[in-house]
Amino acid sequence: MQMRCGRWLGVAAMGCLTVCGVQAQPAAKGATGTKADQPYPNKPIRLIVQFAPGGQGDVIARTIAIKASENFRQTVLVDNRTGGGGTIAADALVKSNPDGYTFIVASSSYASNSALYKRAFDPVNDITPVAMIGDSGFIVAVHPSVPVNSVNDLIAHAKANPGKLNYGSSGVGGTPHLATELFDQMAGTRMSHVPYKGVVLALNDLIGGQLQVLFGSMANALPQIRAGRVRGVAVSSAKRSAAAPEFPAIGETVPGYEAVVWYGVAGPRGVPPVIAARWNSEVNRILQLPDVKERMAGDGMELIGGTSQRFRELLVADIARWQRVVKMANIKVSG
Repeated sequence: MQMRCGRWLGVAAMGCLTVCGVQAQPAAKGATGTKADQPYPNKPIRLIVQFAPGGQGDVIARTIAIKASENFRQTVLVDNRTGGGGTIAADALVKSNPDGYTFIVASSSYASNSALYKRAFDPVNDITPVAMIGDSGFIVAVHPSVPVNSVNDLIAHAKANPGKLNYGSSGVGGTPHLATELFDQMAGTRMSHVPYKGVVLALNDLIGGQLQVLFGSMANALPQIRAGRVRGVAVSSAKRSAAAPEFPAIGETVPGYEAVVWYGVAGPRGVPPVIAARWNSEVNRILQLPDVKERMAGDGMELIGGTSQRFRELLVADIARWQRVVKMANIKVSG
């Protein structure tokens, strides 16, 4: 019997290790395996998630797990390894057996953490990038009292009031922090960072007027913008978002600017190429399903997919980008 789980399907996620999909059944004919008499997959597959149940990354991982289980006819286990901004999950991945039965749904924090923390592994060469899932830009929001209606207005106002505009984030070194710092560096502005234990808390203070600026998630900030509680200015993705096409991309004013939260599937180093290719094909298949497209579009997610090489190139570029930002801003984190 199929066990459906995750917020998307309306059942609360419970525990750190959850079964998503169907119980083990004979693999479909033609499945490729590591042994001739044991077609892949012939046992449960573990899908590590960096975040606690219920968040966007967790919902995305459960979506992949459910759809892959149905097609593989094998159980996929969602393993929530929280803590350290995703570093605990990454450590678990690289130490796992590269037999094709452990993967991770990684987020952009994997790249930013590589710029912030010293790690005992190579963030690119010690994993097997499989496929991108998608990405979502931030939406730049300001308190209604701030006389800003465009990116040019924000730059001019910030330059006229250096250090006086407070912006919130989910914490030091988090992607919202780095995205705003990148804006400061590229636009020549200087705003003051106020870290919070979660971006929702920062959004609440933006609504209350304790903050003036926030690079918030589409899912959280857009409803507040449309309710008139805060004012939207722009999006941080390279192009306008289908979820909010009325807002220009920052890059239309600050050429080359881009900062997004992305998600992708990866395995440990040494996953057999035929299994990595099988998973790449599966992720791309899932991203074309109408119900998956509809659900992810609702959260402002732009689906990407594509080749494993595309994922590797994005990862290399993202790590380099955040290394430059962290070094220039002298950002320090513990751990």
